[in-house]
Amino acid sequence: MVEVGLLMTIALILALLHFGVPLSYYYYLKKWWLSKPWNIRRDPGYKPKVSIIVPTYNEAGLIESKLDDLAKQDYPRELVEVIVVDSASTDGTPEKVEEWARRNPDVKLALIREPTRRGKAHALNNALKYATGDIVVITDVDTTWSSNDTLSNAVLWFNDLSVGAVTCLKLPAGKGIMRVEEGYREFYNVVRLAESKKHSTPVFHGELAAFRRSLLEKVGGFPTNIGADDSHTATKIALMGYRVIAVDNAWCVENVPRSRYHTWRIRRAQHLIQHFMAILKHLWRAPRELRETLLVEVYLHLLNPWILVIAVAILLYLALNPSIVAIALIALGAT
Repeated sequence: MVEVGLLMTIALILALLHFGVPLSYYYYLKKWWLSKPWNIRRDPGYKPKVSIIVPTYNEAGLIESKLDDLAKQDYPRELVEVIVVDSASTDGTPEKVEEWARRNPDVKLALIREPTRRGKAHALNNALKYATGDIVVITDVDTTWSSNDTLSNAVLWFNDLSVGAVTCLKLPAGKGIMRVEEGYREFYNVVRLAESKKHSTPVFHGELAAFRRSLLEKVGGFPTNIGADDSHTATKIALMGYRVIAVDNAWCVENVPRSRYHTWRIRRAQHLIQHFMAILKHLWRAPRELRETLLVEVYLHLLNPWILVIAVAILLYLALNPSIVAIALIALGAT
């Protein structure tokens, strides 16, 4: 009985730790940083040349609407180039791009055809060789920029030389299971925004991630061995002393898959785990405000999930004994 009571106590403490740390971090950021001023100089007249890179693989059903979305942006056309890099699509994606380009001759568009598929990061680095903009923006095909001034709003932050990279905040498209994602995103957006006001956020979004080209070249482009290539590249720039921020005037609508939703979530989590594992050895050289953020995010992504696994394992062991309390807690968690 003593052993059962001790194990139950340990399981409850671990569960409390698993849920309590992220909630405490959320409320700390919301209370102390969310309402703080940005302290970043922005000039509406700042209009650098921009290269927008769109990586594709079998996106024939989406590529034209994506290019339409980019063409609607109010940024001066003469200052924008769109580079579509296609990784050996077999569904006619490149032909769709060429057709769109013929119908929209006022948009400067280049198509790069890769003979073999070698991954998103390789495609981005390939396109980067052809980019001439001072600011490089990467964006996924399966996303929509929420307004016609999304690009202008994102680029505006680079007027301040302390800013090295900018990403969007996200809203999920659709209803149903998307309401779960929407609740998660509300929590997530507060964290990303508050971390950015504190100094920088180590998590970027492929829906819109903008970088100073000079800094991209300094860090060697995008890593080809880490799934979260945008987040890792941005964090490497932050480690150089620049701010990398998620901003509250650039929003993207994300198409969340209705089938295999949990598989999609797990894959994204795995990519972030790779990212934070690789960042561990660089923590010592991070600016203080960034180091604090990285330490918490490393805990949340690398350790916190295992704490829940251990708690659940203990409860399952107790439930097999059986323990009514353990069975009740497992049933409660399952709902």
